[in-house]
Amino acid sequence: MEAAHKRRIMKQPARCFAVFFAFALAVLVLMPYAIAPFYRFIDPVSTPMLWRWATGAQVERMVVPLNRISPALRLAVIVAEDGSFCRNPGIDLGAIREALRQSSDAGEARGASTLTQQTAKNLFLWQGRSFVRKALEIPLALWLNLVLPKRRILEIYFNIAEWGPNGEFGAEAGARWAFGKSAHDLTAHEAAELAAILPNPVQRSARAPGLMVRRLAGLYVRRAADFSGLDACVRGP
Repeated sequence: MEAAHKRRIMKQPARCFAVFFAFALAVLVLMPYAIAPFYRFIDPVSTPMLWRWATGAQVERMVVPLNRISPALRLAVIVAEDGSFCRNPGIDLGAIREALRQSSDAGEARGASTLTQQTAKNLFLWQGRSFVRKALEIPLALWLNLVLPKRRILEIYFNIAEWGPNGEFGAEAGARWAFGKSAHDLTAHEAAELAAILPNPVQRSARAPGLMVRRLAGLYVRRAADFSGLDACVRGP
């Protein structure tokens, strides 16, 4: 009896720790859902920005409203990253299936994440690829699409995406780094070059574009001309 009583006493701290851990994990998982609706009015920061601040690395960002970003850049990014942005509910199951078996016209593996998924990842999750992160990202993207207008999702994306090799976050900082001008004044080709570096702004450059960036930019310019209505849901003053 005494041995059994001691075992029960020893198990109590472990049980308490397990309960506390489960509660803390639930809070971490659910917190983004509580925070996201406030991003309709609040300009958020991204987890990569927070990480750079925490490690003492440079962060450069100038938040600008969507109407201060070139329409050419808005269209180029939608063409490059998420052609169904205005129609999808935050995820694109067709694109996910397509990514498993097909490459893009440029000869590189095509991503399956929508702009809303990328926004959710940058706001709340970590970088890199894993099934765990993807499992968290998909419902968050659906939630963002439910509580935020498409125009606001894109505006947040444009202000938190990494667009340069030295901590340049957001379209304004990226445009100034690459071209020495505001994101409002970008030409269609400059916009396409910025869209082309989004998968990896450290290894790809719009300031000194290599063959891949130039090739992708040309492709995006042609697609933007052919599918000029893809950004219809985010047009406005």
